[in-house]
Amino acid sequence: MYEPTHLRTFLAVAQTLSFTRAAARLGLRQSTVSQHVRRLEEATGRPLFTRDTHRVALTEDGEAMLGFARTILQAHERAAAFFGGTRLRGRLRFGASEDFVTTRLPEILESFRREHPEVDLELTVELSGTLQARLAAGRLDLILAKRRDAESEGRLVWEDALIWIGAPGLRLDPDRPVPLILYPPPGITRARALEALEAQGRAWRIACTSSSLSANVAAARAGLGVMAHTRGLVPPGLVPVPARAGLPELGDVGFVLRGGRGGGAVQEAADALAEAILAGGDRLRRDGAPTVGDGPRRTG
Repeated sequence: MYEPTHLRTFLAVAQTLSFTRAAARLGLRQSTVSQHVRRLEEATGRPLFTRDTHRVALTEDGEAMLGFARTILQAHERAAAFFGGTRLRGRLRFGASEDFVTTRLPEILESFRREHPEVDLELTVELSGTLQARLAAGRLDLILAKRRDAESEGRLVWEDALIWIGAPGLRLDPDRPVPLILYPPPGITRARALEALEAQGRAWRIACTSSSLSANVAAARAGLGVMAHTRGLVPPGLVPVPARAGLPELGDVGFVLRGGRGGGAVQEAADALAEAILAGGDRLRRDGAPTVGDGPRRTG
C-alpha cells in the first residue's frame, strides 16, 4: 500500500520541514518530492502536511505516519538484507556532536547494532569542528555534526534555529557585558555567538568555557550566563532568553551526515548507519521541543 520510496521522501520532508531541503538531501527535484508526498497522501486518504509559501508543518496524521514510516522502512530493509544474503561486518568509527548525547540517538545506535551484530561500532563524542577535522584526517568513517555556514557538504538530517538560552528568571543588565557560556574553539556555536554580538556592537565576557555539554548546562542552570544552543535540543531546566533582552539573532544551523573516503565493508556499514540515522532523524529532537519550518525565525 505504501511505497518505500514515498515513505523515505516523507521522512525527509518531515525532518527538514522543507520540500527544498528534502529534495537536496535525496538528490531529487522538488517537483518529484511533491509528487511522492502527494501520492502518499492519496494512499492514506489523509493530508500529512500543512504548507504555504512560508511554512511546512506536520498534521496530526503526519505525526502518526512518522512511526509507521520508520517501522515499514526498517522491515523493508531487514527483508532486503535477509534475502540478499549480505551481512555487514567490520570496524565502523562513528562520531557524533555532543548535542545528541541526551537525545534518542543511543536508541538508533542500539537498533543498528542489533540489526548488524558483526559491525564493531566505535563512538566518538566531540565538538563538531573536531569531528570534521578527524574525518578529514581519516580517523573517523562517518560523523553527525553541525555544518559551518559556508559549507554545503554532507546529507542534511535536519535544520533548526540557534537561540540564546539561560536559567529561568535570568536577567541581563543592558549596561554590562553579556556573560557567555561557550564551547572552546573550534566550536561552531561559539563562533556564531561571538560574531553576532560583535556585529551588534554588544559587549561580552566569558563566564564559562567547557567542551562538556553537561558542564556548560550546569553553569547555565546556576545563572552564570547565557549560551547559544539549538532550539530543538534545549536541555531541561533551561529556557529561551526573552526577546526583550535585546540579544542578536543567531540564524539557523544544519546537522549533517558526512562520510570519509573509505570503501568496501566499512563504506557499506557507514552507508547503512547513515540511512538508519536519516530514517530516525525526527527522533533526534527532544520530546516536545518546538520545530521550525521554512518561514522566518524569531528567537526569544
